Amino acid sequence: MPTSVVIGLSAVVVAICEGEAVVLTLKFPGEELQGLPFGPFDPEGHRTFELALRAFVKAQTRFDLGYVEQLYTFGDKGRDAPLADMGAGAARVISVGYLGLTPAALDGHSAASGWQPWNRFFPYEDWRDGRPASLAPIEAALRARASGPEQLARARLLFALDGAPWNEERVLERYELLYEAGLVHEAARDRGEVQPDSLPPTGEPMISDHRRILATALSRLRGKLKYRPVVFELMPEAFTLSALQRAVEAIAGVPLHKQNFRRALERAELVEGLGRMDAETGGRPAELFRFRREILAARPVSGLSLPLLRDQ
Repeated sequence: MPTSVVIGLSAVVVAICEGEAVVLTLKFPGEELQGLPFGPFDPEGHRTFELALRAFVKAQTRFDLGYVEQLYTFGDKGRDAPLADMGAGAARVISVGYLGLTPAALDGHSAASGWQPWNRFFPYEDWRDGRPASLAPIEAALRARASGPEQLARARLLFALDGAPWNEERVLERYELLYEAGLVHEAARDRGEVQPDSLPPTGEPMISDHRRILATALSRLRGKLKYRPVVFELMPEAFTLSALQRAVEAIAGVPLHKQNFRRALERAELVEGLGRMDAETGGRPAELFRFRREILAARPVSGLSLPLLRDQ
């Protein structure tokens, strides 16, 4: 008998709210955990994946997607792969994730949906105030559970152990290593094992394989900051340079050197002053700027330089 296959579409919708990166989540009936907007692709009723995704997000959260791009397709199967579950009785699920960006975390007027900080699901990814305290128990657990020298070497590289540098883009690899080591809730759930009495602070679990998709989105977005001006999809039409820096730091999870960041902006010619001030900063009025979107059609445009405030 042929194996039935369902294609699941999931959306990671990101915004910046009060200087924090937030993601649109919701709770489905009968579920205790948060999930992403998602649904099965209907080859008869849906013309394209993207149109189907936009319809799911609108129906489930009352939120209209703007900028969106396809992230990744997960189709692997096995003990070390987070289980995708569409609740459709299919023997195999192919997960297709999408990334959506919006300049405002607007209330979609759906009681089941809301905006959650990314750090709620990946607390060890936020290095803006230095090395996170949550990494100490994670390090101890990884060393204790390492299956061999290879997995321990991966842990050193991915979690900046033993003096290794931190690479903010490797979010997905870090989550997958924690999954393999049984240090996230989803691992015991998918393997049909009893949940451990305690786990290190690796973040709040999500339904299905949604935290894996969320980790993929964070990896992609952190990488794109450096080669495409994608952060401006998260900014309002007028913004201060301080607000822009805080948005970049919230996504990248690292602190930036203020003067070097602004020098890099000036060299790239990505923004221009509007000749008016923002009086709502709570202190000295700051000049408002806009993204020079017209340059996208004029020449190739790179992303933003991320000059670190200090070595991580």
